[in-house]
Amino acid sequence: MKSDKLKERLAALEAEVARLRTKLEQQSNSCKPWTERIAGLFANDPAFEEAMRLGRRYRESLRPKPKKKRKA
Repeated sequence: MKSDKLKERLAALEAEVARLRTKLEQQSNSCKPWTERIAGLFANDPAFEEAMRLGRRYRESLRPKPKKKRKA
């Protein structure tokens, strides 16, 4: 009895792996690279612009500050 269930589960897993392989092959055969497929998806998106602004602000905060010159 356990052997039958195991065989069924194995067959289901093999079918799923075959389906995933087919899907992966279809995606890798697409003519455009992924960078070109997603280009422009965030155009005029306020949330994206805000994320970019905050990221830039954070990166700039990590840069060393110029030392102030002492007055003699």
